[in-house]
Amino acid sequence: MYTDSHCHLDFPELQQNVAEVLTAMRAARVDRALCICTTLEGFDAVHRLALQGAQPTPPWLWATVGVHPDNEGVREPTVADLTERAALARVVAIGETGLDYYRLGERTVADMEWQRQRFRVHIRAARQTGLPLVIHTRSASDDTLAILREEGGFTSAAAGDGRGSVTGVFHCFTETREVARAALDMGFYISFSGILTFKNAADLRDVARYVPLERCLIETDSPYLAPVPHRGKTNTPAFVPLVAAQLAELKGVPVEAVAAATSNNFERLFLQPVSTPITERSLDAT
Repeated sequence: MYTDSHCHLDFPELQQNVAEVLTAMRAARVDRALCICTTLEGFDAVHRLALQGAQPTPPWLWATVGVHPDNEGVREPTVADLTERAALARVVAIGETGLDYYRLGERTVADMEWQRQRFRVHIRAARQTGLPLVIHTRSASDDTLAILREEGGFTSAAAGDGRGSVTGVFHCFTETREVARAALDMGFYISFSGILTFKNAADLRDVARYVPLERCLIETDSPYLAPVPHRGKTNTPAFVPLVAAQLAELKGVPVEAVAAATSNNFERLFLQPVSTPITERSLDAT
């Protein structure tokens, strides 16, 4: 019934209890989950979870391949690194990728060029494979959108018009309505997490009312950001129905409608047959 579009079952808080996590998912009617890769070093563990989730009965699991923008001191990905792993069974997206300027410390935005270059590599891999992107953006929305427009093959560079050669999702969305509109204009989906249930998230709830249900996904980002009434505890995919319930209240529809719509959106974005990949030659030409 429900789909968790973004979780980290390979993280230590959940990896040691995966069997219990899957059992709790079944009890909560969470049929599917996407296991997100954050380093190349960790990809094999994420992929093993996805292969484990290729079973006759739910919950079913899939994987992504990517290097999180916050991760430093890890193997830097090439387009080939990403595309080779993207060809493996049950790998359905490129990411988690994007930009994060939240913890600059003594650095400047100019110092984060390595993040921007890493993001470009992921977009190029998405274009080559035809797979969607899982976008993380924090305190960096202007640059995130600008690089997507530059690298994403959009016919209108000044303002995305939904005809780019990349698509995907802005995960764990916490940005403004204007950023949501720009992402929607480029054909991206918007995913809401347990933050939607937090008392201080009134502005985000307004954004959730604005985003059409046919472009919404729901997620836990577990083991983090457990929704109310579990805030502060270890999050699991079994809690994603609470995100659905909050979104249903905001939309004024039954929670079953949100469960069906977000699951259908997940299938449309991640599980449809991959379109014909763009060749390296055409990448060079853009």
